[in-house]
Amino acid sequence: MQAAFFLMAIMGCGEGEAPCQPVRVLETRYESQAACTAATEAAVMRATDVDFPIVVAQCQAAGAAMRLAPGEVKLPVPERTPHFPG
Repeated sequence: MQAAFFLMAIMGCGEGEAPCQPVRVLETRYESQAACTAATEAAVMRATDVDFPIVVAQCQAAGAAMRLAPGEVKLPVPERTPHFPG
C-alpha cells in the first residue's frame, strides 16, 4: 500500500462568486495535512507573481481536486490602523 502525501496548490481568487483557480501546484510533498498547512503562509508570501487580488494556498491529499469557492477562502486579516483619541 502506497503512503498518502499532501500537496499544496497556490490559488488565485477574484472578486464576486467566481471560484478560485489553481495557479500552480508546488513540488514539495508533505507527510501530513498539518505539515502542509503550517507551510501555507510562507508559500503565499513567496507567490508575488500571481496576478489575482487574493492569493491563498490549499493543501489536499495527492490526487484530490483543488477548487475553492470564494466563501471557502480564509482571507487575510486586514491590518488595523491604531486610533488615537484627539
